[in-house]
Amino acid sequence: MSKVCQITGKKAMVGNNVSHSKRRTKRKFNVNLFNKKFYWVEQDVWITLTLSAAGLRTINKKGLDAAIKEAAEKGYLTQIKTLA
Repeated sequence: MSKVCQITGKKAMVGNNVSHSKRRTKRKFNVNLFNKKFYWVEQDVWITLTLSAAGLRTINKKGLDAAIKEAAEKGYLTQIKTLA
């Protein structure tokens, strides 16, 4: 599973480690991801999403149904695990 938030589409960025002597080496800035279960009332199922902290705040602000619809329109939501 790739390290991408299913709600916001955030993924790892590439940057530089900069030493005291200003020598630069490549590094990754990973996203703060975690798996979270939600009860989706409209579909009457439990789903598991891989979210960033920003994605969780988005769900708290807009609601689960609206956030999932918006993510699906933008193409971020590729697959939802349902728990029956």
